[in-house]
Amino acid sequence: MGRKTPSTGMSPRRGDRAVVPAARRLLPALVSFSLVLASGAVGVLLWSDPPLGLLPPAFGLKAPTCEPNRVLVLREPPMRGSDVTELQLALKDLSLYEGPVDGVFGRATADAVSKFRARHGLSPTPRVDSAFWRALADEWWARKGRDAVLAVSGTPRPEGEIMLVIDIEKRRLTVFADGFPFKTYPVAVGRPGSPSQPGQWKVRNKGVNVGPPFGTRWMGLDIPWGIYGVHGTNNPGSIGTAASGGCIRMFNHHVNELYEWVSIGTPVHIVAPHWQAVVPPALPRGAAGLGVVFLQWQLARLGFDPGPVDGRLEEATVDAIRDLEAFYGLETDGIADTDVLCLLDLDR
Repeated sequence: MGRKTPSTGMSPRRGDRAVVPAARRLLPALVSFSLVLASGAVGVLLWSDPPLGLLPPAFGLKAPTCEPNRVLVLREPPMRGSDVTELQLALKDLSLYEGPVDGVFGRATADAVSKFRARHGLSPTPRVDSAFWRALADEWWARKGRDAVLAVSGTPRPEGEIMLVIDIEKRRLTVFADGFPFKTYPVAVGRPGSPSQPGQWKVRNKGVNVGPPFGTRWMGLDIPWGIYGVHGTNNPGSIGTAASGGCIRMFNHHVNELYEWVSIGTPVHIVAPHWQAVVPPALPRGAAGLGVVFLQWQLARLGFDPGPVDGRLEEATVDAIRDLEAFYGLETDGIADTDVLCLLDLDR
């Protein structure tokens, strides 16, 4: 794509809406909480896993795809995947498994599963099912859970408007009430290959005991390119790590408390201050993904309001691009081409 020709005789005002410098038009959320997401090199993640059938149709969504939900058994060829890797790490942490953490459900992993099941009164069949994960959670809490909890449950309900801010890098979820931090919880976030999704989202649905991978509570987010949420876990040893398929995991007793405070529509901002992204040029209107999130963040940082940073390239974001183009004397076509991305430092 060639470079744009600067416009001639163009006023820095489009319609009745003035184009103003960055300091005067930052998004309120960025001003209030100073949660600025940097630009730069992460691809857009699109989920294609099959639905798991856990949430009832009334929720209006397919089942979550952010966590594996397989029953693991010994077979040929062996089962492989991130859920096997997480299982091996959990068993290693309990000194039951000494083999490689390779994501392969082989004989050594199966033997460790059988030993674990036997000592919890389950059949020694090397099968990782709901009963296994419940027993694993019970043993983890008995051994080390009390020392690992960083936030004590039983806090009185916060007063005022609730907002959740999740820092991927710090692996912390903070509850804000009327703009002030109220309580912070440790969480698990997405693995490098299936990262949690930065952006400004809202709670779209809620559910209780929707399935074993999701612990006791589920709060789904309105991310348009996948089914992600904040939920509990049957592997509490993963909290504080990058272990999930993109969802935000919490200790079950923490998510139980948070669930009572959160309503449908509650804002949930997921931030990663040092992430970088490459945004493809000339994204079409209606595009959705992490590339759009970073485009919106950079527009907001420079003071051109794209609306919610929600990963959807719609009219408000197109208007913000036009405002930026007018301010710099470019043709106001509302297309984030190479010139626009260069101005936003997103053309690397």
